[in-house]
Amino acid sequence: MTLVLGRLKAEGRARGSVLVGFGGPSGGYVRALGDLFGEAYGGLRRRMDVVTWDIRGGPGNLGMSTPRLRCDWRMAVVPRYPRDEAEYEQLTATNRADAEKCRSTDPELFDNMDSASNARDMEAIRRALGEPKLNFYGASYAGFFGQAYARLFPHRVRTLVLDGTWSHSNENWQSELAALAQDHERTLRRFFDWCAADTSCALHGGDASRHWREVTARADREPIPAPSVDADYSGRDLRALGLLAALRGPERWGRLAEAIRDAERGDASGFAPAGARLPYPAVPAPGAVECLDWPRAHGYQRLSAMTDQLHRTAPHVGASAPLPMNLLRCEGWPTPVTNPPQPLPRHLPPLLGAGAWNEIDAVGRVVAQVPGSRTIRHEAAGHTLYLDNPCARAHIDRYLTSRIMPEPGTEC
Repeated sequence: MTLVLGRLKAEGRARGSVLVGFGGPSGGYVRALGDLFGEAYGGLRRRMDVVTWDIRGGPGNLGMSTPRLRCDWRMAVVPRYPRDEAEYEQLTATNRADAEKCRSTDPELFDNMDSASNARDMEAIRRALGEPKLNFYGASYAGFFGQAYARLFPHRVRTLVLDGTWSHSNENWQSELAALAQDHERTLRRFFDWCAADTSCALHGGDASRHWREVTARADREPIPAPSVDADYSGRDLRALGLLAALRGPERWGRLAEAIRDAERGDASGFAPAGARLPYPAVPAPGAVECLDWPRAHGYQRLSAMTDQLHRTAPHVGASAPLPMNLLRCEGWPTPVTNPPQPLPRHLPPLLGAGAWNEIDAVGRVVAQVPGSRTIRHEAAGHTLYLDNPCARAHIDRYLTSRIMPEPGTEC
């Protein structure tokens, strides 16, 4: 394989390099480095080179590393949870056929696309740079690359930042799914509390959580039309779209309350994101990275048990959070999971986690495994902190350059 790197050189004498991963996992990191991220890394570049790479197998024209998987990962509607064994078999057959079409272009590459494989690429980059140890900043999905690297090469970690990511470092995956569902449940609780306190809320004066439960339960029985996108939304759809709106924070909560009120009147169009060209919820098809990283149900009974547990754990969200929904499309995948979640080794150097209020709990569950680690919390909604939060960026730069940690409980 040939990995294409991009580098922003230090403005003075470089005292090392920081490898950055922006998330995705889409692959096209190099082209974004200077255009989108050059200015934000100005403070870091006073002391260090900033390096990135196009991940292996990057789809379409996004990445320059070779070889590439010639696959079609377009936006598509998330399939509904199967209601019986026959629908589950139909789901797995469709998934398998789609994946085999991609795998046939390069079976060896397809079977080695997980985050652990990307972590081995990171180790090859560290060696090529001549760095004795790795400094890594991983945003969003690239945080899973960082977690895999920490497991595979703990003695090579100098600093490791996880920004706005989830935990792929747990012993019990079902427990982590439940914890993620509870994180999302707290997000909806914030919306309900706002609605009770703010007279501008369309549901003010009533119990917003009751309105939510009733309209989603009604949609479970019979999907509610959404004429603006020519769709019918089930209860699962409303929970997923409502959660996505709630995650946007107060700027979106007023419209969410109006959408719930209108859905009660028979029109769920307000749940469709602005500019929707597909009947949502729709996401990019999970690629070879995701489907090799995350456990699957491997059967209708186990999938049903998982969804039932999530509904008991988080009754306002259930199994409608992004991760369990997206992974529906990995059931029946032709290649087994090659990089399942595993705890981090405890003899790592302290890690630094960062995230908004809707992300920091999951990030905290990762770094809490390593003594001396810290987190930076932003008390507002959002996704990742480094690019848009100067306070968090200053703390992260200080840690990457000098290994100086922020104080416990730091908020930005």
